Parts: sequence; structure tokens; C-alpha cells
Amino acid sequence: MAGCRGSLCCCCRWCCCCGERETRTPEELTILGETQEEEDEILPRKDYEKGRRYEVVKWMVVFAIGVCTGLVGLFVDFFVRLFTQLKFGVVQSSVEECSQKGCLALSLLELLGFNLTFVFLASLLVLIEPVAAGSGIPEVKCYLNGVKVPGIVRLRTLLCKVLGVLFSVAGGLFVGKEGPMIHSGSVVGAGLPQFQSISLRKIQFNFPYFRSDRDKRDFVSAGAAAGVAAAFGAPIGGTLFSLEEGSSFWNQGLTWKVLFCSMSATFTLNFFRSGIQFGSWGSFQLPGLLNFGEFKCSDSDKKCHLWTAMDLGFFVVMGVIGGLLGATFNCLNKRLAKYRMRNVHPKPKLVRVLESLLVSLVTTVVVFVASMVLGECRQMSSSSQIGNDSFQLQVTEDVNSSIKTFFCPNDTYNDMATLFFNPQESAILQLFHQDGTFSPVTLALFFILYFLLACWTYGVSVPSGLFVPSLLCGAAFGRLVANVLKSYIGLGHIYSGTFALIGAAAFLGGVVRMTISLTVILIESTNEITYGLPIMVTLMVAKWTGDFFNKGIYDIHVGLRGVPLLEWETEVEMDKLRASDIMEPNLTYVYPHTRIQSLVSILRTTVHHAFPVVTENRGNEKEFMKGNQLISNNIKFKKSSILTRAGEQRKRSQSMKSYPSSELRNMCDEHIASEEQAEKEDLLQQMLERRYTPYPNLYPDQSPSEDWTMEERFRPLTFHGLILRSQLVTLLVRGVCYSESQSSASQPRLSYAEMAEDYPRYPDIHDLDLTLLNPRMIVDVTPYMNPSPFTVSPNTHVSQVFNLFRTMGLRHLPVVNAVGEIVGIVTRHNLTSEFLQARLRQHYQTI
Repeated sequence: MAGCRGSLCCCCRWCCCCGERETRTPEELTILGETQEEEDEILPRKDYEKGRRYEVVKWMVVFAIGVCTGLVGLFVDFFVRLFTQLKFGVVQSSVEECSQKGCLALSLLELLGFNLTFVFLASLLVLIEPVAAGSGIPEVKCYLNGVKVPGIVRLRTLLCKVLGVLFSVAGGLFVGKEGPMIHSGSVVGAGLPQFQSISLRKIQFNFPYFRSDRDKRDFVSAGAAAGVAAAFGAPIGGTLFSLEEGSSFWNQGLTWKVLFCSMSATFTLNFFRSGIQFGSWGSFQLPGLLNFGEFKCSDSDKKCHLWTAMDLGFFVVMGVIGGLLGATFNCLNKRLAKYRMRNVHPKPKLVRVLESLLVSLVTTVVVFVASMVLGECRQMSSSSQIGNDSFQLQVTEDVNSSIKTFFCPNDTYNDMATLFFNPQESAILQLFHQDGTFSPVTLALFFILYFLLACWTYGVSVPSGLFVPSLLCGAAFGRLVANVLKSYIGLGHIYSGTFALIGAAAFLGGVVRMTISLTVILIESTNEITYGLPIMVTLMVAKWTGDFFNKGIYDIHVGLRGVPLLEWETEVEMDKLRASDIMEPNLTYVYPHTRIQSLVSILRTTVHHAFPVVTENRGNEKEFMKGNQLISNNIKFKKSSILTRAGEQRKRSQSMKSYPSSELRNMCDEHIASEEQAEKEDLLQQMLERRYTPYPNLYPDQSPSEDWTMEERFRPLTFHGLILRSQLVTLLVRGVCYSESQSSASQPRLSYAEMAEDYPRYPDIHDLDLTLLNPRMIVDVTPYMNPSPFTVSPNTHVSQVFNLFRTMGLRHLPVVNAVGEIVGIVTRHNLTSEFLQARLRQHYQTI
């Protein structure tokens, strides 16, 4: 037919048509699958020149995201160091002075003043933007999984997150700044390509690119990876983190862009930190916010090795213990989170601030008292290993300068104060690289206190990360194991720093349950590839052990929020279910031509994101193409397996008894007659005949009645496409409609650019001024709907439905039977693990 365009009478290979082109309406052309003229095209066309320009701009934006994320990390690190040095400088001098005069209570009050002030400011920022609380990783994970969390990627969220984590870390809470860096990078990735902000409405440029959810999701993936890269100096680990923990929808081209973004963030932060701290610009000596330093045995100890094959057995046992400790941590934190949801969050917001201040008060008192009372004086080591490069020299200086000598004589140090009275990063370096020994009692007490306080802290209303507290807690556990093996078993060859690192990996893996990305992150942070095997083995064992009891901490908090997160795949037994078992047969749909009053009513009474575009089937059509024996045989073969909405609803009402007795009675009365009618009618032939007739019942005024039978209530609907809520609202706002006395061709047409102009904040239907609309006007939605969305058959296995939904990034999946009738729709809620388990139990009961 393509060769017949524009002519009134033409002949093709199989048929001749005269004058039909001008008489067919747009809706008939939609049914026939014919395209409109090029000048009337609404959807964007492929333009290869624009495509190349689009790709170049995308690479430039990805680079800008990485640079901005690195600068955000630089800002946080600079002020955290500034405030921490100010606090500890004042308090340490006060402690040294008051230890002689007996006024340690004054030193405690000074420390409380600093910490409570900083934590109070962090809590106030969370009151301004509640989404800024926590690490933000569960929310980013939900966003990349396909769930839009309100306010998660707004500019105000970024400002509150960055300033809040700055104050919460400086306030002495057992939190880290690495997790919030991932959230901050995601916000940068979401907002920078839009060149506009809802928080600052004056920031708005006419930037025509990246006006779709898929582009925005790709940039958020790049921003999250850049946040990991900036936090740990691990660009490859950041890329794998975005792939493993975040994105549901991935492609090869995105991999290169995400890695490039991670590299940009790492080297931007490295460049400025190296220049600021060392004064040598361009030396690239500080790759991330958290640096583990170089693991190296002392030259004087010839028997020392970083690790041996025999140590792998100990690492496996540490992985098991780390998994158990992580499962315990997650269980306690889940109970605390439930308690907060029941008793803290419903109360006035001031209660959340008071809880944060209470946690800060208890933490400060515990840290001060433990440092002053519970510590032991240990002998300083004279054989500190100093590397040749300036970075290792800086690490060694940090380790030596962070030693605290509270109440200890010369050449000794207070081991508990060294761990508690320092920034967490310095304490980690102490456990990794301090040649002097820590008392096993000190390590055990430190681990218990830190474990309980970190568990209590994660979840309060301040921006907080969990990576550094988990690493520090695990490092103390690993160092304790090394001390026991050295002192009580006599294994003098082991390297304490290696066991501290493996303990940190075991505990962190037991808490977050990450494997691939966390292995690479730790290898890049240590800059020691030989640690690859022990870290990987430990993380795998910790994950398997922890998964036996509960989920990872981020998955637990996602579940507590009730977010329908999709796993990587379904369980094998779920294949006993089909699409018809999990779909929703109660549909809210629109017609190709619908009155404005009907559209407004549908949009205001539902929250659905998309609506099927359908026409109702009638039972009075005559059979079609009787003489074609081949088609007739196919029809006979398919007819017995055709599923209808009424049939599916009948099956569910019989099993669940969820409908009134009058409906059940009508259903039973009509059951025999409907079976006889199905034997006589040929549904596929009716569908073929309806392809060449106009849409029936374009704007019906009849509403459902209680006296309707199941067949009348769930009448057959021919599926023609999907249209989004945002598209319908845009059409109403812009007055795209026509009167009943006019043809649909008189309706104004909007281009694709005009339809996407308000992205990502489309108008809300409740803000629409109804006085400007004539409720009797008609909207033709056929030019704007998606006429060929992904669909599945009612008999499709659940695993196939799940894989299609997840890999293609869908939000709606229509279920269409063999004759083109929509019988239900599958959404994200229908594919959650809880919903599938409930359906499977119901399936077993009906067998």
C-alpha cells in the first residue's frame, strides 16, 4: 500500500483501491496499521545527524556529572576535616590540662557542646527534606529498580544531604560519609542533564536533550557509580556497584559511560585533594575519601607474609562469624526501625530531633568515659614502616599522629582512646597499620560498644552512611582474631593488618550482602591485587551465612517502606503460575475517542500511570471468511483456549467468594447459555471483521449496574494501545479536542517535543481549571498512544513475564488473548515476591 500514497485510485499486486484513502478516518487507519503522512507525524523520527550530536552531548554530560560529584566529595571532606580538627583540638588540649587539675567534667561538657550542636543542625536539615535522612542507598536502589520515590533526586535533597552528613560526621555519630556520597552523586546525575530545578525555579534553560525516564535513569546510574568512586577511589568498583546493587536495565553502551563518569569523579577528587593537602597539584596521590594505605610487612621481619594458603581456613571461619554478626546487626536494626515507625515517626517532628540528640548524648558520654577509664597503656612500636612515596609517608604520619596518650606514661599510648578519640578513618588506619598491639580486652569492648551504638544510630533522622562504621567494627573484630592467634595459639607469621582487613570485609559483607562490587572496591582501596582471593572468599561466605537468616540491611529498609522492589529473578516454583494468575482483570480504560468529562473523572478517581486504549466487542457481528478452510482450522484450534475477562473473573470469584450472591447467581444462570454461544460464534472471525469497521461505542454514557451479569460487567475489550496519564493531562491542559459536530481531523496536533516540554514535572489533574473545558468535547487519543507496547499471552509463564518486565524497564504489561482482547494488566506490584508467594499459595489451594 506504500506505493498507493497520495493517489485517488491505484492498483497494487494483490488488490485495487479507489478513493479509500480520503474517506478513512484516523481511527480506521490505526486499526489497519497504516501510517499517516510525514507532515502529520507526531512521534520523533530517527535522525542520524541528531543521533550523533545526541551521543556527543551525552558523553559531555556524563563527564560533567563525574566532575561535579568529585567536587561535592571534596567539599564534604574539606569541612569534615576542618570541623573535626577544631573539635578534637579543643577537647584534647582540655583533657590534657584537666587531667592534671581534675576537671574532666568540663572537657566532657565541651565535647558535648560540639557534638550536640552539629547533630542538631543535621537534624534540622532533615526536617527540611526528610528524604535526606539515612544513607540514601535504599532510595537510589529503588529509583534504579524502576520505582520513583518522591523528592529523592531534587536539588534541595542534595543540599540537605551534603550539609547534613557534614554535620553528622563532625558531630561524632557513628556514621560515614561514603553512603550519602552515592546518593549525592545520584542527585547530581538526575539534575544536571535537566538544566532546571524545582527548588530554584530561576534555574531553567532550554535544553532539548534527555527528556525521558530512561535517559534520566541512566544518568542516575552514572551518578551513583561516581559517588562510590569518589568515596573509595574505586571507579571499577563503582561501575560494578551500579550494576549489581542498582540498575535493573543495563546495556553495553551504558557500561562505558558509567566507567568514564566514575573515572572523572575519582581523578577530580584526587587532583584537588592532592593539591590541597600536599601542595603538589597534578600528583594524584589521594584517590578517594577513604584510603586504606599500603599493606606491607616490616623489612626486619623476614617471616612475615601478608597471607598464606593456611590463612584461608581462618578467613572462611571469619566469613561465617561476620555473616552471623551482620545478620544480628540487621535483625536488631530492623526491630529499631519498626519501633521508630510505630512510636517516633507518627509524633511531631521535634521528637525525631530529640531522638537524634539523645543518640548523640549517649554516644559522646560512652566515647569519653571509655577513652578515659577502659583503655590500657600499650608500648609504642619503634619499627614503624615508612614507605618511599609521599602517600605512604602521609598514611604513616596519620597513624603516628592519631595515637592518644591519655593518662599513660612516656612511650606508651591509650589504646581505647586511640580508637574512640579519633575520626573513624584514622581509627581504621590504626587497626590496619599500627604495629603496636591492642589489648584483646580493649578490642572486645570497643567492638561491643561500637556494634550497639552503630546499630542504634543507623535510622535516626540525620544523613548517615553505614560503610565506614561497618568497616571499623569489622576491623576491630579482625584485629581481635589476629591477637588471639598470635598470643594464644602461637601463629607468629600472621600479619595483623590482613586479618583486620578481612574482618572488615566479613562484617561489611554480612551487613550489606554485596559480593562482586564490594570485592573490587576493597581491592582498589588497598591497591593490593593479592588480596582478591581472600576478600572474595570471605564476602561470599559472609553473604551465604547472612542470607540464611535475613536480607541485607538495604533490602530490609526497602521492605519496611513497602516499595515493590523487583529481585533479579523469580524462584523456580513460580513457573507453576501463568500471567492470567497474577494479572489484574479489573481494568480502568479509555476509548480512542472519549469525552473530556470522562477523562477528567478517570484521572481524578484513579492513580494509575497508564491506561489501555480499547473498544468494546459486540456479539452481533456475522461470521467472516467462512470459505477459507485454513483459517477456519486455526480458529477451531484456538477457540477452546481463549481466555476472557469474564471467564477469569468467574474463576477468581468461585475460588475467593469475593462477589455478591446476586452476581454469582446471574453468573451461574448465564454459564450454560454462554458456553452454547461460544460454540456457535467464531471470535477470531469477528475480530477480523471488526478490523474494517469504525470504532463502536466511542463515548458510551451507560455506567455499570448491580444487575449486570459477569459478562456484562467484564465485557470483551479489543486492545489498541497504551496511553500515559501525563499524556492525557497534557492533552487536556493544551485543549487538544474537537466537538461532536466536527471530524477528529479538526483536532489540534501536538508534536513530540511539545508533549515532552513539561518533563519531568507534568501538570497535575487536580490543578486543572475545569471552567476552561467543555465537558462534552471529545479527545482523540489515537495519535498519542503507544500502538505496539509489549504484551504477553495469558498462558505465559511467570518467569518469562518477570524477565520481560524487568529487563525492558516496563511499568505496565498488558495481557492480551489470542483474538486481540485485553484480559488484564501486569504491574510491578503483581511481580513482587510477596504477591507471587500469595498467588502460589492460592494456586495450591485450588488444585
